[in-house]
Amino acid sequence: MVGPHDPPACGSLPGGFLLHAEHRKVSDSLEEYGRGIAGGLLFSLPLLYTAEVWDAGFFIPPHRQLAYLLGTFVLLLGYNRYSGMHPHARWIEVVIDSVEEMGIGLVLGALLLLALGRLTPELGLDEVMGRVVVGALTVAIGVSVGTAQLGGDPQQRGTEEREVGFGGQVVLGVCGAVLVAGNMAPTEEIVLIGLELPPLQLAALALFSLLLGLLILFFSDFRGARRWVGPATGIGRLRGAIVTYAVALLASAVSLWLFGRFDHVPLAGVVGQTVALGVAATLGASAGRLLLQQ
Repeated sequence: MVGPHDPPACGSLPGGFLLHAEHRKVSDSLEEYGRGIAGGLLFSLPLLYTAEVWDAGFFIPPHRQLAYLLGTFVLLLGYNRYSGMHPHARWIEVVIDSVEEMGIGLVLGALLLLALGRLTPELGLDEVMGRVVVGALTVAIGVSVGTAQLGGDPQQRGTEEREVGFGGQVVLGVCGAVLVAGNMAPTEEIVLIGLELPPLQLAALALFSLLLGLLILFFSDFRGARRWVGPATGIGRLRGAIVTYAVALLASAVSLWLFGRFDHVPLAGVVGQTVALGVAATLGASAGRLLLQQ
């Protein structure tokens, strides 16, 4: 991936950045790519082994596939801005990192599907593209997280303080929610749970999710909790848990919509599926706010 700030002599334009990139060690770049590939595999394999993902390439319309790609790119921009390899990277570097990670996600997803025999000559081009695009979201975010978080040398990753405000916390929460819940969103089990559970059980499931977020953020001494959420009053803790749960529900709803799980489904089914997936999304959003900033 791209390096830290360029020296003053290189200037502040993309040309200066390219001059700086030429002086980076090849071994450093290869190590970063290796961490990215490992992260992409770590977070995406369950998704790519799911039959519903293979079918999604056929029934997800092009406009949702485009929304899928754009949403992924926006998340990559946010993650690289607030918690990427380089705390003070300029926007041009953030964009270049995000484009690279998107490209690696698409290529890695295609290679894995090809190795699994899910991309065959019998498939039409639109279905091949659909399968690759659907598998790319989690792969690309995993690549970004792996590049920044799996390095063993803290100085190589950058240890400078960075300010992460409310917007950054939301972005990191969404990234964590997608990494955990994205593997479950296309499965039939979420649909069955959402449609079959009565309202009282769904309410209990929502309460459990809220308490789970509260536990992770404030009552478990989770890694990064003291630094990123710190001490808070009872009202502050409740507010933080509610915001995190809202982020988780939003990520769940968007993921389910992209996979067509809300098509021709009554409102009760939409709410049920969102709450059902919200348990996993809350776990990811809460942990993501803390761990993805390390």
